[in-house]
Order: sequence, then structure tokens, then C-alpha cells
Amino acid sequence: MRRVLGFWVFVISVVLGLSRWGVESFELDEIFGKNSSDSSLLESMSFLESVYGVSAAAVPPNALMVGLTLVQGAAAKGAVCLDGTLPGYHLHRGFGTGANSWLIQLEGGGWCNNLRSCIYRKTTHRGSSKYFEKLIPFTGILSNKPEENPDFFNWNRVKIRYCDGASFAGDSENKAAGLQFRGQKIWVAAMEELMSKGMRNADQALLSGCSAGGLASILHCDEFRGLFPISTKVKCLTDAGLFMDAADVSGGHTLRSFFAGVVSLQGVQKNLPSTCTDNLDPTSCFFPQNLIANIKTPMFILNAAYDSWQLQESLAPRTADPQGNWRDCKMNNERCSASQIQFLQGFRTRMLNAVKGFATSRQNGLFINSCFAHCQSERQDTWFADDSPIINDKPVAIAVGDWYFDRASVKAIDCAYPCDRTCHNLVFK
Repeated sequence: MRRVLGFWVFVISVVLGLSRWGVESFELDEIFGKNSSDSSLLESMSFLESVYGVSAAAVPPNALMVGLTLVQGAAAKGAVCLDGTLPGYHLHRGFGTGANSWLIQLEGGGWCNNLRSCIYRKTTHRGSSKYFEKLIPFTGILSNKPEENPDFFNWNRVKIRYCDGASFAGDSENKAAGLQFRGQKIWVAAMEELMSKGMRNADQALLSGCSAGGLASILHCDEFRGLFPISTKVKCLTDAGLFMDAADVSGGHTLRSFFAGVVSLQGVQKNLPSTCTDNLDPTSCFFPQNLIANIKTPMFILNAAYDSWQLQESLAPRTADPQGNWRDCKMNNERCSASQIQFLQGFRTRMLNAVKGFATSRQNGLFINSCFAHCQSERQDTWFADDSPIINDKPVAIAVGDWYFDRASVKAIDCAYPCDRTCHNLVFK
């Protein structure tokens, strides 16, 4: 089945043919210029998350559509999007045994690291609520159907929209450029709003997020725990949020350079955990590998070992691969050469080493599958379906549920590529 997804880059409209296993793609550097790694990262992330999060191909025809609510009191608290508009969220009320349970999903969608990329971002739904969709589908972990979401279908489920560009962590402004970097205040205002809507009475809660939202769920996990009394069961899930401080194919550190701009421009440092910043520089403390060991709240890490976004934009971006030697491999994992697979196995090894200490804690959970994917909790086909990815015969939804409800210890780490035949690897045409 093929659907069409409209995607605008400045004044250029690119029509993408999207299928379940293949995505018509393009090189964003060709539009922005070969040296525009900042804009490429921003736009590629927005594109990829459209595909991987709730793409047309991943949305069941009978999916629940949930309306937008703007946080009306947010402006008085300084909690505004990049362009000064109100932040927002989508809430579907729980019922039955889930009426007092809350699942908060932080939306992803890249970052902006300089004035140019942030000024562009505020003309999109990643930086202004003027462009938010009024209705969005709730699929995967947000579904209201037990056959699609067995453990959380009847909870109060919330998706908080992302319009700041620093994983809900910045707090500064640039008046000359008309930019408000207020991610931290948006987080606080959204939590206050939801507490007033009944979340303060929760008997159990789960903070989740995908990609940039997955990083945000790590950054805010202990803050979320602090909102509730000790009697409330509170845990956190990060999906595709384990961004690695890794060398790219040229030996450089593309993502580190990019994150440095995000942290500096948006005033993120003051909101980073002191357990990290007391020992490392602020940019290092925006990388999850330097944060997860000090999180006190139980956390589950869901990540693809060969994360598609990190492969395309951190490990082998155009700036690190000007000759395009990695282009075929990035588009289709089956076209990777033996030496390229060896490089990617090294990346997987570094990821597994990064979570070793985290995995020793009985309260934490892991599901790291050897797939070329990015964001698996909001897509119905990867969260819970007849042919979902599995490790040890468990799909993602069951693994997360077993961990959350303490039915079983879940430390699921896949064998190395290409052994897993259940992956939903994304192929770009």
C-alpha cells in the first residue's frame, strides 16, 4: 500500500512515495548545499521522524484521531514555542482500570543548533503551534485498542507537542531573531496543566518519548518522578533516544559538533543534571551515555543497534562522506559492504558498552534489537502486530509491559546483524 506524504523545505514541495518497507528519499544537502550540515540534520530528523513515528504507512485505517489542546496559561509563564506561540498536547482519557494511570509521550523532531536553522524551524510545526496538526493518530503505545496496545490501551495517554528544538531543555532567547528557547518552561507548564487535569491523582505513570523526545524522557525522568508521591508507580521509557557520541566515517564527531550548538544557543546547560556537569562539559551531558547511570527512576531503553537516523546523519552524513561511498549502505542495509558492516558492528559494540552499567540495575530494562530502524513504540507494526520485531519471542510491547508491571526482568539484547529476521528495516529508494 502506498500513500503520499507532502513535505516542504523552504519553498520547495517534495512529494514522497511511502510504502511500508521502502521510502522514496532524497539528499537534503542537495537543497541546502553540501556544507549545510546544520539544516540537513534538522530537516532530515523531521523527515525521518515523520516516517518512523506515525507515517501514513504505519497508521491503521481505523486509528484513533485525537484533538489538539493548547496550554492557555503558558505564555504568562514564559512557556512558548520558538516563535512565541502557545505549546500544546493531545490527550485521550483513560477508562476502566486505567482511569488513574497516565502515559506521557514526548514528541520528537530533531533540534536546531544555530540562528539560521532555528529561524527556519519556527516556520514549521517543529517551532510554532500555528502549524500543529489539529488531529493526530494515536497508534502503537498510544493506541486505545487492547489488540494493538495490550498494557496501556485504557490509560490516560498524552502526546506533548515539540516546538522548542532542544529536547524540552533550553531556557534563553534571541530577541533580535525573534526566537524563544523555552523548552524547559514548556515541560513545566505542560506538567502543571496535566496535573490539574487529573494526573496528580495517578496511581501509576510512564514518561515516554521517541528520538529527540526519547532524549527528553531521559533528561526529565527524575523530574517526572518528583511530581508524584512515593506511593505512585513511576517509570520512564526512551525510544530511539540513545544518541551516541561516536566518531563518523571520516573520524570526526558530527553529532557532537551539532549538539554543542544546540546546548550553547538554547541555554541548555543550566537544565542539565549536576551529577554530569560537575564532571563533564555541557555538550557531553546532552549525550544519554553520560546520563543514564545517574538516573534514579526505573528506565527502559528501546533502541535499534544500527539506528537509521544515527547512520544517516551522525555516522555517515554527506559532510563526512563527500564521495558518497556510504550512500547505498545508508539507503539499504543489504547494500552495505563487508567493511561498512564491520564499522557498524563497532558502533553497536560501543552502544552495548554504554549501557553495561545501566543494565546491571534490577529496576532498569533493555530492548536493543539488531535492526536498521528508528522509533519503534509509536509505529503499530513495530510495537505490537502479528509480525512485529521480537527478541526471545517477545515483541516490544510485551517486553515493555513485562518490565513496567514487574512481571519479568527484561534485558533483551539481540545477536549481531544479520541474525534477526524479524526486523522491520527501513529501505530508502
